[in-house]
Amino acid sequence: METELPSGAGIVAEDYPEIWDAYSRLGAACAEAGPLDERERRLVKLALALAAGSEGATHSHARRALDEGILPEELRQVAMLAIASVGFPRAVAGLTWIDDILDEDEGDLDEDDDDVS
Repeated sequence: METELPSGAGIVAEDYPEIWDAYSRLGAACAEAGPLDERERRLVKLALALAAGSEGATHSHARRALDEGILPEELRQVAMLAIASVGFPRAVAGLTWIDDILDEDEGDLDEDDDDVS
């Protein structure tokens, strides 16, 4: 599945394709280095993005998780699990970033509902 890269990553991919290719291969190698399945890896990546305080990465992993069939309630639970580990403020910030994507997704569904042909 080909997805559009966020602006910063897209610039690096375009301006430095060799570096982007190496980075992509590293990501693939890391994904294949253990027993976690794709769904588990996506939830872990979402949790790591949230814990790192990266709004962009949290948005990206939440969006990809939805595309992969992970439920909104599961995404929100990742933020709730983060409370004890990374603190209430960071977890709540992560929850708002997840909700940004869930709100976008609901908006997409509403637009589809308007298209009655």
